Formats: sequence, C-alpha cells, structure tokens
Amino acid sequence: MVLLIAAAVVGVLVSAAAQGGGSVVTPSAVVSIASAPPTSATPGGGVLVHVTGAVRTPGLVSLAAGSRVVDAVAAAGGAADDADIARVNLARPVTDGEQLAVPRVGDPRPVAGATGSPAGANGAPVNLNTATPAELETLPRIGPALAQRILDWRQANGRFTQPSDLLKVSGIGQKLFDGLKDRVVV
Repeated sequence: MVLLIAAAVVGVLVSAAAQGGGSVVTPSAVVSIASAPPTSATPGGGVLVHVTGAVRTPGLVSLAAGSRVVDAVAAAGGAADDADIARVNLARPVTDGEQLAVPRVGDPRPVAGATGSPAGANGAPVNLNTATPAELETLPRIGPALAQRILDWRQANGRFTQPSDLLKVSGIGQKLFDGLKDRVVV
C-alpha cells in the first residue's frame, strides 16, 4: 500500500513537472498519507505535517525528521496551479504537528493583531511553533540569545498552546510579553 501511494506521488510530481516545465522535487522520504491521530509519533522519528491550501492533495503527510517545507508540498502532490508559492519559505524546516497552509494567488496576507500594529518584519504574526531564529528576531526586543531560548523552550516543552506561554521562557517578563502578545500566534 505504501509503495502504491509513493508511486502515485512520484507520478504526480513527474506529471506536474512535465506540464509546468519545472524541475521535479522529490521528498526526502517515502511519503504516505497518514491515518494516525496527530498526537501519535511517526515511525523512525519522523514528522507528521498537515498540508492545506493550494496543493494538489491536501492532508496529512509523513516525512523524515529534518524535512523542509519543499518536501511537505511535494508530498502533498505539489503546488496547485493557483498557488502563490513565492509567499512560502520552501527552505524552512517543518516541525511535527504543524499545519502548513499554502496560499493561493489573491489570498489576503495575514493581518497583525487587534491593535493593528505590525507583527514580524513583513507585518504577518510570527508563529511561535514554527518560527526560525531569524523570524523570532523580527520581533521587538528579541535578539539571537532570546530567540534561542524560545526555541529551547519549544524543544523541551513541546508546542506553545497560547501566546502567554512565552512568559515561561527565561528572560521574558510581563512587560516584554505585553509588547509581543499581539505580534505572535500559536
């Protein structure tokens, strides 16, 4: 069954490349559409990602640990014809349990928090569960050391369940959190 699904994924990727004239990007691992609940661990230390939006086969994909967004998009059948792939950081590593939304051309960009103040450098809120150190550093008063402590907390404790979990990170007090709470999402 897994081989059948993997063959279908490869067929879709080859077909998409032939139609679009682009190069084929193959996932770094054999991919299967997962039917396990999101809380279960994937075999061999892999990651389970929910890919939505402008992809050919949205749903859950199982990837090898260390996989990137490009692998998740490829595992979901590749980008749809109306995907705004330029708005997606294909090089970003994915995390277990994340939901990856591929926007369509014309979809509105995410807006800042209720205050209307800008969030990250591009105005979009920073997702605490998927942000890289560089993305965290776009937040006010977050430098390399504090960004690393946020990542260390996420590694040690799992996903952030609410923005106020930032208060549990060493070095983030109420005043700093008040300046961040409208600029982050989980």
